[in-house]
Amino acid sequence: GAVAEKKTIKTERAMTPAELSAFEADIAAEFNAGNIRAPVHLADGNEAKVIEVFQSVRPEDWLCCSWRSHYHCLLKGVPPAELKAEIMAGRSIALCFPKYRIVSSAIVGGVVPIAIGLAMGIKRCGGAERVHAFLGDMTCQSGIVHECVKYAVNHMLNIRFVIEDNGISVCTPTAPTWGFMLPGMIDGAVEFSHYRYTSRYPHAGSGKRIEF
Repeated sequence: GAVAEKKTIKTERAMTPAELSAFEADIAAEFNAGNIRAPVHLADGNEAKVIEVFQSVRPEDWLCCSWRSHYHCLLKGVPPAELKAEIMAGRSIALCFPKYRIVSSAIVGGVVPIAIGLAMGIKRCGGAERVHAFLGDMTCQSGIVHECVKYAVNHMLNIRFVIEDNGISVCTPTAPTWGFMLPGMIDGAVEFSHYRYTSRYPHAGSGKRIEF
């Protein structure tokens, strides 16, 4: 299957922070014009940090993302035109590109068991590919994430959890509501990357009310 495949996937050149931001601004404009008849979740303010995270993501690795994954897809090598076509078709919150080894889920925490399954499959096939699971600061407080981290530790899976912390749980501050802590950091058995950022966009949409 795809997990056991050893072929190296070629990616496009690395994108700059300005190019990432410009792509998202273009999507915001399309959304504001009523051209995207589905939800979008835009990123902003984390361009340099997410590029730094991707310095250790190899072409053969897998990405497991949530509903805010435009930047991740671009940095993994999905051509901007191909990505935009999927977004325009209403699939912004559930982008999947098997060719580039990207899967995502719009369900809170829903992609984490998928990431665990991929990592276990890779291990059983003797592969060296790594799984990078991207989570928001609220999602990483959920029970499903803590259980999956525990499973990853127990089975010594080759997985990294990346916590992208914008401090907001939809429209509610995360820390006062949930109490923020990184899950399951057991003697460094699982790698975590954690960074904070502030976005000019709200949780969903662009801040402008759109009627479809």
